[in-house]
Amino acid sequence: MSEQLTLITGSKTEKYETLLPQIKALIAGEDDLIANLANVSAALKAAFDFFWVGFYLVKDKELVLGPFQGSIACTRIGYGRGVCGTAWQKGEVILVPDVDAFAGHIACSSQSRSEIVLPMLRNGQVWGVLDIDSDQLDDFDEVDHKYLSELVQWL
Repeated sequence: MSEQLTLITGSKTEKYETLLPQIKALIAGEDDLIANLANVSAALKAAFDFFWVGFYLVKDKELVLGPFQGSIACTRIGYGRGVCGTAWQKGEVILVPDVDAFAGHIACSSQSRSEIVLPMLRNGQVWGVLDIDSDQLDDFDEVDHKYLSELVQWL
């Protein structure tokens, strides 16, 4: 297991293509979910300096805050509520260029401006979501969608 990251400057694609193999090596052989999610959130925060990056895990009928990097966050989110709950409900990636324009957005921080949420699936069931917020409008695109989707498949 490697516990150091090599971070590069360059395009978003180049950053992902350098980072993802390192994350894969970082979590390889470690079977503790919380440890892996903590390291993944730290690696994404370090590489991209996202405003907030973390995980919510399905527990009973709610998403419960898991490992994250960033400011204090909402602890519990209901099914179908906000961006995270909607991604859970639909079982699909939700990319929000302007959170203020998303009906029902839950503002855990007023500094969050755009967001991408990726459901994590096992046997067709969502067991958690990866939530990434930016303090910039329209900060996420198909490049993020592509590489982050690949990442959540490993988890």
